[in-house]
Amino acid sequence: QVQLVESGGGSVQAGGSLRLSCAASERTFSSYAMGWFRQAPGKEREFVAAISRSGQGTYYKDSVKGRFTISRDNAKNTVYLEMVSLKPEDTAVYYCARAKYAMLGQYETRVSGTAYDYWGQGTQVTVSS
Repeated sequence: QVQLVESGGGSVQAGGSLRLSCAASERTFSSYAMGWFRQAPGKEREFVAAISRSGQGTYYKDSVKGRFTISRDNAKNTVYLEMVSLKPEDTAVYYCARAKYAMLGQYETRVSGTAYDYWGQGTQVTVSS
């Protein structure tokens, strides 16, 4: 059983920054793409960012491009989400997820929750105006 543990959430003012981390328990971490999703109160879960197993392929939701950066350290079994210029609309619980695949080149695949088979417990990000 793979365990994913997120950390780094918190409360910041608009324009602030946070860095989320997601540590995986498995030794095969480097074999799989990873993703970040978020869910705001009363809204459906949505795709935020994804990264291929090598880290060379990165993908973002349009509204976070230029503000969020996904990265990974395969030696540490950890994926990160660096968030800058945060906005109140970024407020949500953020989840990391392990993909079923090594790459997520197709848009329909990477934004679909069904492409991921393991999920973390989530970390709250609150951005105040």
